Amino acid sequence: MLNIRKVYTFVEETWSEGGRELEVPIRNIATVAVLQNPWHGRGFVEDLKPEILACAPDLGDVLVKKLFEVIDSPDEVEAFGKAAVVGVDGEIEHASALIHTFRFGNKFRDSVQGTSILTFTNKRGGPGTYVTLPLVHKNDESKRSHYITFDVNIPDAPRADEIVVAIGASTGARPFPRIGDRHQDMAEMGLK
Repeated sequence: MLNIRKVYTFVEETWSEGGRELEVPIRNIATVAVLQNPWHGRGFVEDLKPEILACAPDLGDVLVKKLFEVIDSPDEVEAFGKAAVVGVDGEIEHASALIHTFRFGNKFRDSVQGTSILTFTNKRGGPGTYVTLPLVHKNDESKRSHYITFDVNIPDAPRADEIVVAIGASTGARPFPRIGDRHQDMAEMGLK
């Protein structure tokens, strides 16, 4: 049932920021699958679960495997997130169905030893639509230093009958983070 047309891996390395060199480059990584929308052409489908069960776990396996072709261990990942873009003939719910299930998300979360909620985006678009991956610290979603957004796109996807699904990871925080965190703000404002 999982009908993948292509898989991409995007790697961005940041070596300097604000005129300062980083001690170690920070890598943002996205592994992305372009697949046939399993609900396409069937009209309104009330129960999406059979296709979720048939696709989501294997899709998680494929994307995690591709991620580990770029990183060597879970310890390298500090931030993570997920996203999906459904083609224009699909429903937003179709994009959501594949990524908003533990059968998909836990494949990623467990593989990088994360405990935070996987932040996400899901939207509809045509070929070349940007896949926006919002990332947070894998074990502390309130840690602002790891609020990162990584955008990727595929010129010919999603086609009208496809879904693009992505997982994203970062090997560090934003370069030279210095805006504090939520807990610090709360203490300063007497909210804690």
